[in-house]
Order: sequence, then C-alpha cells, then structure tokens
Amino acid sequence: MIFRLASVNDLCAIKTIYESIVENMNQNNIHIWNEYYPFECFEGDINSQRLYVLEENSDIVAACALCDSNEAENAMEWENKEAKALYIDRLGVNVNYQGKGYGSLLIKNAIEVARNNRFEYLRLFVVDINQPAICLYEKNGFKRLDGIYEEKINENVTLKEYAYEKRILEVNSK
Repeated sequence: MIFRLASVNDLCAIKTIYESIVENMNQNNIHIWNEYYPFECFEGDINSQRLYVLEENSDIVAACALCDSNEAENAMEWENKEAKALYIDRLGVNVNYQGKGYGSLLIKNAIEVARNNRFEYLRLFVVDINQPAICLYEKNGFKRLDGIYEEKINENVTLKEYAYEKRILEVNSK
C-alpha cells in the first residue's frame, strides 16, 4: 500500500474513479457531487501539492485533498479556533474498493501528514445526507460540532454540512 501526493499523470485515473463515485452516490440518493464538483478542483489540488492518493498494485483506491484552510472554517465554533488545523476535502474511495477499510487507512495517513506538519487538528465538513461518510469519520474518532453550515449552491440548492474535528497533536503553549 502506497500513500503519496498525486501527480498530473494521475489526473485521468482520478477523474474516472470519481465519476464512478458520483454515479454510486447518486444511485444511493446522495446527490451532493456532480459533473463540476469535485472535478474542477483536482488539477489545482495537484498543482498545490495537496491531493493525496492511496495506491495498491498500481490502482488508486482512495484520494483526498488536505488543505490548510477551508472557506467555511470561520463559520463554526471549533474546540480551539486558533489552533493550526488541516482540512480533509473531497475524500473518495474507489467504488471497487469500498467497504474494505481503505477510507480509514486514508484517514490514518492524513493524520500522519498533519502530525508531521505540526497541525493540532484534522477537520472537515460533511453534508448531512452523506451517512456513509459520517459513519467513516465517527468510526475514526472525529467529533461532530454543534451547528450546521449552510452552503448555498444556487437558488434551488443549499447543502447542510456538519463540521467534524479530531485533535491529533498536543501542542505545549509556553
């Protein structure tokens, strides 16, 4: 199992994997991603060196972006708002590998990246109807905060998102 930064050479495979993920989500009435999102982010994520992949036998089995900020970060009351935090975005597991623990393995690797870079918290937002993702995060020790962040997509669509965080590093304040 290899955990690594994605490269431009991975872009086509990542898009194909996420097309299947979006199709699978839609079949399960989780209509939160579409032909634009998350696809429009991948090239920028790769160029900014924040898109990571989990690879087995040359197959990408999971991916996520690890970002040092999130546009909604100031909308929530975090345990320690001033703490250095890394945000998980666009986490997806290849549909051919779902249910086999790869999401948890990806999170464990994300925690190591965060710790190695002295982030105190790993945080994320998840849409309220995405029960599989909610279960994954809670199973991996993330704590849900009070409140809901509403992200207006257009005049007809507003996503309701829960905020989760996990403290991963104790920082001594002197």
